[in-house]
Amino acid sequence: MRLVDFLPTILALVFVSGCSQTTPRSPDPDADLDPVQRIGKAAFFDTALSEPPGTSCASCHDPARAFSGNHGSTTGVPLGSDGTTLGLRNTPSAMYAMFSPPFAIVDSDDGPTPTGGQFLDGRVDTLEEQARLPLLSASEMANPSEAHLAAKVMNAAYAGDMLAQFGPEVFATPQKAIDALTAAIGAFERSARFAPFSSKYDRYVQGRETLTAQESRGLALFMDAQKGNCAACHAADPNSKVPRDSLFTDFTYDNLGVPRNRAIPANADPSFFDLGLCGPKRAPVADTGACGAFKVPTLRNATRKAAFMHNGYFTRLRDVVAFYVTRDTSPERWYAGGVKFDDLPEGYRANVNVSEVPYDRKPGEAPRLTEAEIDDLVAFLGTLEDAQP
Repeated sequence: MRLVDFLPTILALVFVSGCSQTTPRSPDPDADLDPVQRIGKAAFFDTALSEPPGTSCASCHDPARAFSGNHGSTTGVPLGSDGTTLGLRNTPSAMYAMFSPPFAIVDSDDGPTPTGGQFLDGRVDTLEEQARLPLLSASEMANPSEAHLAAKVMNAAYAGDMLAQFGPEVFATPQKAIDALTAAIGAFERSARFAPFSSKYDRYVQGRETLTAQESRGLALFMDAQKGNCAACHAADPNSKVPRDSLFTDFTYDNLGVPRNRAIPANADPSFFDLGLCGPKRAPVADTGACGAFKVPTLRNATRKAAFMHNGYFTRLRDVVAFYVTRDTSPERWYAGGVKFDDLPEGYRANVNVSEVPYDRKPGEAPRLTEAEIDDLVAFLGTLEDAQP
């Protein structure tokens, strides 16, 4: 048989062989997310949802900073979507926020104790409510109305997915559209991306890694009720192999007497004070002894944060630890003009925690931790950093 007679067969084999060598598909980066969480992720990173466009949830909750950050601001509080307005409080991390219970005043050994809620003052109970408020806040994403925001959602690339997941009535009213939007964002924030438990500490409690000598000393100081006493509020159980038992917060509130951040525009008024549980962002709790108290944050991923404390006064984690242990022994180190607890009205300065270790020292006394021990404790805090998402 002539070669020409084989050509159709040869060409067919070459075609089939060429088609079978297609480039392998890349793994789906969102394979861990269900359909509603995928919508939530798209919305979380959607810069069209602000007014003017350009700001998303991720602008202040940056994955690279453990879902915290202040939208490029260096003043300790976030920059609004208009590029000029500054907020009032440092942005808390959204990681592990899913574990916070609803706000309540619970009975404890210390008496009625405010606990839980979202935001630094616990003014809402759910992740969905938390997602909603910044979208309509004039100092954040600045949408002027629910109808204005809903129109953006209806035109989003994921609007069809919302119809498929939430039903044909999802855009019947602005309220329904925003409810579905925030439900999806809340679902995304309940995904494992916001609670990976992937730190060195987690591997350590599970017996899969050991701490360095310095990290071990730092852990001992963290747990020691007569030294760092950090676990009194930043609850952890290093004897449990279950990472969920070490959230490094008990979701309670404390008044630490943090120095006044004079870079916050609202603080230009000397009569203005941010009192946390007593406003201005929420209705005051019944007990005025809680005025000036803010929610205890998780210490997981604290090493990734750009600013610390409710007003973003500190920008270095070591300074935060040093403040804890020297606030009362060397107040002149922290308070401009020598006025202690200067970010509280004089009548509320008695609310500051001065009785628990390490705050129980007096000027001139030795702090509960030495400089070397502060370094040890900071080294341990580094073990709480999750793998980069």
